[in-house]
Amino acid sequence: MWNLSKEELIFLVQSNYDIIIVAVFAIGVTFLTAKAWKRLTTVERLRRLWHGKWFKTRLFGKIHVFVPSNEGARMILANDFVQFNKGYVKSMADAVGEKSLLCVPHESHKRIRRLLSDPFSMNSLAKFVKNFDKVLSERLRNLETHGKSFLVLDFSMRMTFDAMCNMLMSITEDSLLRQIEKDCTAVSDAMLSLPVMIPGTRYYKGVKARKRLMETFREIIERRRSGRESSEDFLQSMLQKNSYTSNEKLDDSEIMDNILTLIIAGQTTTAAAMMWSVKFLDENREAQDLLREEQLTLTRKRPEGDLLTLEDLNSMSYGSKVVKETLRMSNVLLWFPRVARNDCYEIKKGWHVNIDATCIHFDPELHKHPMKFNPSRFDEMQKPYSFIPFGAGPRTCLGINMAKVTMLVFLHRLTSGYTWTVDDLDTSLEKKAHIPRLRTGCPITLKPFKVA
Repeated sequence: MWNLSKEELIFLVQSNYDIIIVAVFAIGVTFLTAKAWKRLTTVERLRRLWHGKWFKTRLFGKIHVFVPSNEGARMILANDFVQFNKGYVKSMADAVGEKSLLCVPHESHKRIRRLLSDPFSMNSLAKFVKNFDKVLSERLRNLETHGKSFLVLDFSMRMTFDAMCNMLMSITEDSLLRQIEKDCTAVSDAMLSLPVMIPGTRYYKGVKARKRLMETFREIIERRRSGRESSEDFLQSMLQKNSYTSNEKLDDSEIMDNILTLIIAGQTTTAAAMMWSVKFLDENREAQDLLREEQLTLTRKRPEGDLLTLEDLNSMSYGSKVVKETLRMSNVLLWFPRVARNDCYEIKKGWHVNIDATCIHFDPELHKHPMKFNPSRFDEMQKPYSFIPFGAGPRTCLGINMAKVTMLVFLHRLTSGYTWTVDDLDTSLEKKAHIPRLRTGCPITLKPFKVA
């Protein structure tokens, strides 16, 4: 938690005695918090053995109901805004902003969601696919040329981050991208941290990073409004609505909070899923061979050097199943938190309800042999709400289609152009990550694949 030098620590002790007292308190609370989460995990297992999959428990004075069935997911997600509201912690709103789509009350959610939809339209995605394919192809060629091992997670994080910044704000300058990326990482780390403003903590670093990001975004907006800059991107489309009524535009704070939200949400989950796809395919050579054959068939039909199109992605039947199976098994979003707005279904108003996506995705009654990576399971129609990596209902993830096309482009270029070896088979998970990620980052070495 603490990243202070010896000199900085001495300075804090000498001139900030009161802060040190608070710090000791915070460390104690953090320790108790960790023990509480460990206890919750143990209690969850025991209570499911005693009482079945559904159970109710108390955490930090709040009642939590865990919902591990597709029927329960349907009941809750289909009643978003009516019977349930999204639940979030204070640190999340402090990190991404109170006007973020993740945090706004349901009265504002529909308006902001509708106005944020432009980057995810078919026209925008068509442009995004070509830009992403071009940059991805170049970076993979450079990695293969150097012949060195690289971490798929780091590579995917950088790729998705740069692509999102380009699409949203047309930022391509590397030094600015790296500055924004560093601050976005700090904000992401703070989203589920203990909200205590003490130097050196994740929360403190995240709040400071958010302030810098808002200043950067504000400067970009100012240059756009003054006419010194202009680009065809999401930000420009929002600023062009300046003369619209309040119901048809976003104010500057809404724009900035949601640009930050879209960058973080679009980077972390998609990058993790890309990493897991490499691991699963490496462990399941039959699936890898089937995917490669489909991608090579597409390559043979297209002129050499052509960039991928949305039409190409729509023809990737098996590739789409690989994406779905990766998302089912990786569970980059472990659960979906809600708060009951009214008494309903034996759930009392104010109770916290957590839809357990992991339990649903690994339920053998919904998915035969759930621990086996089998993309062909999606040849058959799935039961409603048995596959919910993006949620469902009115709060379905806004970037669902962008995540899918990003993964399809990545899988196409990887399997049609290369074979690879995983250089560290350690399967342990990163301890401090909000989403499941391999501690190793999945290091691989590429070898060119010669198309016959």
